[in-house]
This record gives sequence, structure tokens and C-alpha cells, in this order.
Amino acid sequence: MGDRARRALGNAFGLSQFGVNLTRLGPGAHSALRHAHALEDEFVYILEGTPTLITDAGETVLRPGICAGFRAGTGDAHALVNRSDADVVYLEVGSRKDNESVDYPDDGMLGRTIDGRWAYLHKDGTPFE
Repeated sequence: MGDRARRALGNAFGLSQFGVNLTRLGPGAHSALRHAHALEDEFVYILEGTPTLITDAGETVLRPGICAGFRAGTGDAHALVNRSDADVVYLEVGSRKDNESVDYPDDGMLGRTIDGRWAYLHKDGTPFE
């Protein structure tokens, strides 16, 4: 992901229904691999910088004060990429669901909760090692 730093703000308050992260992306960094959640909604609000949002529909440059939301179960994969020369800072809010699964369509990978632990799998179900 490159130069990415995430502070879990919601954990400091013991929040269990949703998470809140303050995330900084240095130039060239990615928020994550492009992904789609099966169960968890996700929301981002840009505070500083101009990240590029990549979804199935294409690319959109975001600016401070702009937000984006990603409803669970749509299959529309998303990620933010910092293609600028300045840091990007944003708030990230997401629900916290048990038994979540995430599809990473560009990378042939799945993320799943297995026996209470997060695991990454190949599309055929075999684990990444």
C-alpha cells in the first residue's frame, strides 16, 4: 500500500458497531487493494489532498469536503490512490460485521473470517502462504 498510516479512532472509545479511522496516504500510496465488502458498509470523507477514487465505474478525483459511500453487497470494488505530490488525509467509517467477506477482483484474492480470524484466500479457496 506504500506510505499509508491509519489511526483507529473508534477503538479509543470502545466502539463496537462501527469503526472510525483517520488515514493518511503519502504520495503514491493506496488505501487498500481495490475491494468490495459483502456485509460491511464503508464511508470516506476527504479532509486534505486529492485522492483518486477507483471503482467499477472508473476513476474520480476527490477533494477536501467530498465524501463517498460504498454499500455492502453491491460487488462494486473500490480503492483510493494518491497520485499527487502531497499527502491525502481522510476519515474512514465502516460497520463491523462478524463473518465478513471481501472480494479483491483485480488480484484474484478473497478475504474471509475463518474461526474468528481474518484470512486471505485464492479464489479457489486455498490460503495465501
